[in-house]
Amino acid sequence: MAERGAVEIRDVADGLWLWRQRHPDWREGGDWRPEVASFAVASAGARVLLDPLAPPPSARDAWDRIEAFAPGAIVVLKPDHVRDVDLFVRWYDADAYGPFLFWGGDAPRTELRPIEPGSELPGGLVALDDGRGRMETPLYLPEQRALVFADGMTAPDGELLVWATAHHETRVLPALRALLDLPFEHVLVSHGEPVHTRADFQAALKRRPWSTAEGA
Repeated sequence: MAERGAVEIRDVADGLWLWRQRHPDWREGGDWRPEVASFAVASAGARVLLDPLAPPPSARDAWDRIEAFAPGAIVVLKPDHVRDVDLFVRWYDADAYGPFLFWGGDAPRTELRPIEPGSELPGGLVALDDGRGRMETPLYLPEQRALVFADGMTAPDGELLVWATAHHETRVLPALRALLDLPFEHVLVSHGEPVHTRADFQAALKRRPWSTAEGA
């Protein structure tokens, strides 16, 4: 577990990097682990942050990297990943994209441009469907050949898994198998170990899905 206030910065591919930190709202006994990842991608002239959580003020290396990146767009991948979209939009005068519905009491003040599976975002990023019915839109990053998930896939103990739902076999697996038509090489997830490979993705589709009852 990362120390409180510590921020990891990791380069994944050309134009794609992440920062990872302890979520300030995490509480013992929750259905997710305390460390979460935020992502930055430069593609086709656009600079985009995905599900960004503001690093603590003391994390100067992370803030310097974000400042130099100068994001022009922010994307929220899932209704409960609002995080700090309002702050980044205000500070960087960035456009914002995300779900068209949010949980009560957890809606951003910023008016987000709605996205749905099939939407094309700045930089040519493409919104996908993970089949879980949770309004998550994973993204395909064509220049980096990467998939980015909010919660659809997770790796709480390092091994990539699908996050369980009641319709895993009937809806989720078919939707995720369809993503194999894309020429991706990297798979990024917010929770747990953030960086995985195409082979990890294929293996995850054969594993038992992760649920809080088994691994929280």
